[in-house]
Amino acid sequence: MKKRYIRGKVTNIKVMTFNIHHAVTDAILVLNRISVIINTSGADIIGLQEVDNHFSERSSFVDQAKWLSKYLGMHYAYGANLDYDPLQEGELRRQYGTAVLSKYPILSAKNHLLTNITYPGNPTEQRGLLETVINVKGNYVHFYNTHLDDQRAEQRDLQIKEIHDIANQKEGTSIIVGDFNATPESAEILKMTAQYKDVFAEMGKNNDFTFPANRPDSRIDYIFTSEDVEIRTGEVINTNVSDHLPITAELVLKKT
Repeated sequence: MKKRYIRGKVTNIKVMTFNIHHAVTDAILVLNRISVIINTSGADIIGLQEVDNHFSERSSFVDQAKWLSKYLGMHYAYGANLDYDPLQEGELRRQYGTAVLSKYPILSAKNHLLTNITYPGNPTEQRGLLETVINVKGNYVHFYNTHLDDQRAEQRDLQIKEIHDIANQKEGTSIIVGDFNATPESAEILKMTAQYKDVFAEMGKNNDFTFPANRPDSRIDYIFTSEDVEIRTGEVINTNVSDHLPITAELVLKKT
């Protein structure tokens, strides 16, 4: 007997990427403001970077992804790139990483730890790629969220190669978002745009800067899509709740 598959429909979605800097100024207060930004943006799927999970006093030991998920009424997945023992026995582990929020069901989630070279001086932070599959009205979307190294192009180059290797194992629609810590003309981003569409570049918005938030002069936050995704709009949201500005894109998913 043949398997029957539900055919997806042409669907408009809005995605966001936002480095929230672990809501550093006042965890709950800033998380509330972040939730308002997400809600008023109308974003359906959001990739968040620098997200704490019971990490430390800096974020009041809050599970930030779960808090935002509950506040917004969304599904969520979390990827821990740093994973430390609790301060006291019996307490929860202290984690730091990325998260995905979604109005649509998250069917699966897996966090891939990316290459972290052991440099003799000024060591780098462990980075990861959070891979999710999201059911958007019958369209199964491979949604990836990452936060690349902020110190060395060599490291980012290796991490982008790994992102390609992971994403290329899957067929169908792919959306990759995150803080890449590299500008559009860099060799690292050129390797991304060789395979994926850069929403803001496609719309002639290379000068829509995202960092630093108080006086942005660089575009280092991105939304990339596979060729089958139609791009409608891209926008930078002006806010002072983090050191990065969030960006959104209105996209059209075609039948798969």
